[in-house]
Amino acid sequence: MDVSKILTELRLEREQIEEAIMSLERLARGRGRRRGRPPAWMSAMNAATTKRRGRPPGSKNKATSSSEGTKAVSAGRTMAVA
Repeated sequence: MDVSKILTELRLEREQIEEAIMSLERLARGRGRRRGRPPAWMSAMNAATTKRRGRPPGSKNKATSSSEGTKAVSAGRTMAVA
């Protein structure tokens, strides 16, 4: 067993590991939001998780019972006055 040979191999391996660490750090720093249109598979994945804005479907033309009652009362008053 040659100790100097083992040390040389370990030093080379350490240099390779340090280079790998530096390249991974550069990749991690450089990651940001990409510009442009996302791929179709990514937009399909995001469409399922995004919230829709506005009224829920089906609630547009529904009238509540309390508002119908006030309409009938106010219509009766105008007829009585006229």
